[in-house]
Amino acid sequence: MQIQVNTDHSIHGGERLAAYVTTDLESGLSRFSGWLTRVEVHLSEDGGGKPEDKKCVIEARPGGRQPVAVTHHATTVDDAYAGAAHKLARVLDSRYSRAHDHKGSDSIRHMPAPEDPEQVGAIEAEPQS
Repeated sequence: MQIQVNTDHSIHGGERLAAYVTTDLESGLSRFSGWLTRVEVHLSEDGGGKPEDKKCVIEARPGGRQPVAVTHHATTVDDAYAGAAHKLARVLDSRYSRAHDHKGSDSIRHMPAPEDPEQVGAIEAEPQS
């Protein structure tokens, strides 16, 4: 999984911020690492004079599927990033669970076939009471 961090010219932090975001995302999204190919983080300042003028957009790109993007606004860069990372983990968990689990268990297609062909015949041939 490749992680890219982009910041606006008004966001301070540089390499330390990028290293923190990369490390945090690698650990937070580790269960999806085989599924995700790339994650892009965009930190910016809206500058509209609002109290919540910091914005974080995180876009995750699963292999062979449409990208998933989340946005979070906050008063600080840390809060904006934390909110967006939390939203992304929830969205990916929902989509990943839906794609691989059906109502909490494997589907019948994932169950192993019976090994003993006589067992299958014996189950079908049992008399019913």
